[in-house]
Amino acid sequence: MIDFTKIDQSWTLFLDRDGVINIENVGDYITRWEDFRFYEGVQDALRQLGALFGRIVIVTNQRGIAKGLMTGQDLQDIHTYMLGKIETAGGRIDRIYYCADEGPNRKPSPGMAHQAKADFPEIDFAKSVMIGNTMSDMLFGKSVGMTTIFISSNRPAPTLPDPVTDAVYPSLAVAVRAITGR
Repeated sequence: MIDFTKIDQSWTLFLDRDGVINIENVGDYITRWEDFRFYEGVQDALRQLGALFGRIVIVTNQRGIAKGLMTGQDLQDIHTYMLGKIETAGGRIDRIYYCADEGPNRKPSPGMAHQAKADFPEIDFAKSVMIGNTMSDMLFGKSVGMTTIFISSNRPAPTLPDPVTDAVYPSLAVAVRAITGR
């Protein structure tokens, strides 16, 4: 069991995007803002998480760029609109990291975690939580010593105990209720 009472402003939250923040098109890609749909309760959940965690970053694999299905500008447009909606709801995301190819930054490799630590040296991976909806997200978090939470929004959840998954919740909103005790 995770002791969520230890979490304070010295902690960092790492979030996957598709399948955690927005409805994922499994087997396809979100290539434009018009296709982006927040999960119910996510904007309020991000507001609550912003009050709890000192840093919140998104780490997302976006192979649609490498496949030519979208451009980097298309992704930037999606993120600009997404951030605007999150901020309007009182939440925040401090930075978004993405990997468009098969390089060392693609999850489960820890490249995006190291990018975040380079940008925010105060990040302590032992005081970080990774929330994602794939085993790749869990492996990414565990590879640098994070606590991991699996969101079973659209994939079968691992059976606990699991060596790379510390907790499982059906949605980010439900996970936030567990984290905040509300």
